[in-house]
Parts: sequence; structure tokens; C-alpha cells
Amino acid sequence: MDTTSWVWVIVAIVVLVLIVLWLVTGRRRQAMQQKRDESHREKAAEMRRKAEDIELDARENEARAIRARADAEQAQVDAARLKQEAEDKTDNARSLREDVAERTRKADALDPDINQDGDGRREATRTEATRTDLHPDGDVRSDATRAGDTRSDATRAEELRSNRADRDRADRTEGSDRDRPLST
Repeated sequence: MDTTSWVWVIVAIVVLVLIVLWLVTGRRRQAMQQKRDESHREKAAEMRRKAEDIELDARENEARAIRARADAEQAQVDAARLKQEAEDKTDNARSLREDVAERTRKADALDPDINQDGDGRREATRTEATRTDLHPDGDVRSDATRAGDTRSDATRAEELRSNRADRDRADRTEGSDRDRPLST
């Protein structure tokens, strides 16, 4: 064989080796590309899972914020209701005080022991033998029946006022309960 043939054989062998190398490296490149693609897919899936977790956390935080807002609004409603109740109770107490003052004025007007201007008692007209008090249980007791009672007049008077106030409150409460409509 002459030199030209040898050159063509060597060129054919080199071309063949290059083709084999190209095929081998192509498969390797393809395998590496597949590994890279798989790695990227895993990373993308992980990023999606994290994004979903963040989205769930965001939704949860939003729900908490809505609940907190609703709780705040409920607290405002409750505060307004309590304020209204306090105002009603204050008005009721004022009305009761006015009623007590009116009853006291009427009692003072009827009581012969109170001056017309209502500023004091005429002790000279009352004698210990004729004085009677209303006992807390409702009995009228004179000084003679009260001989064993060691309480002072001021203490007995305070007890009488307290008992009267309790009865008046009970009467008003019963009256207000009667005026309320029956609930179903």
C-alpha cells in the first residue's frame, strides 16, 4: 500500500475515534444533563413546597388577624354595651336618690318632730316615756319594751333606715320585674 492509502486509513481511524469519542461524551453529557435536570426539578419542587408552606403561614396569619379584628370589634361592642349599662345604672341610681329625697321630704312634712325648714328635731316635745320606734322586724316598740336594748338611738335609727331602704329596693325590683315582658 502506498502512502496515500495509509493516510486515508489513518484519517478514517481518526474520524472513527472522533465519532466514538463524540458518542461517548454525548452520552456522558446527556447523563450529566439528566442529573442536572433532576437536581433542578428537586430544587424546584422544594421551592414550591416552601412557597406553599409560606402561603399557608400567610393564610393562617391572615385568619389570625381577621379573628383579632373581630375580637377587637366584639370588645368595642361589649365596651359600648357596658358603657350603656353603666349609664343606665347611673340614671337608675340618680332616680332612686331623687325618689329617696322626695320620700324624705314627704316624711319630714308629715313628721311633727321636724321643723318646717327640715333642719332639726324639737327634742323638747318628745319625752322618753312616750317615744316609740319601729323595730327592724316591723313591731312598734316603746322605751318601756326596749329596756333591755343597749343600742344607742343613732344605731337603731340607722338600722331602721337601712331596713326601709332594703324594703324599698325590693319593692322597686319586684315592680321592675313585673314590667318586663316575658321572654320566650
